[in-house]
Amino acid sequence: MLIKKSFSIAGHRTSVALEAEFWAVLERTAQRRGDTLAALIISVDADRAEASPLASALRLRALRDAAERDA
Repeated sequence: MLIKKSFSIAGHRTSVALEAEFWAVLERTAQRRGDTLAALIISVDADRAEASPLASALRLRALRDAAERDA
């Protein structure tokens, strides 16, 4: 099931729908960094390729973070 969350990025509101498991990993990543989830989302948004959807970039970030944690 997809969970939709809304954020302000670069002065405009945007919504992202991800599976609960991805949100959980992203929230743990933000906590480990001492950031809010919104700050992590803004960071991922700034680093992603222009043609890459934000939801895809967030899923890839979550997968990378989960793999690093399990290594």
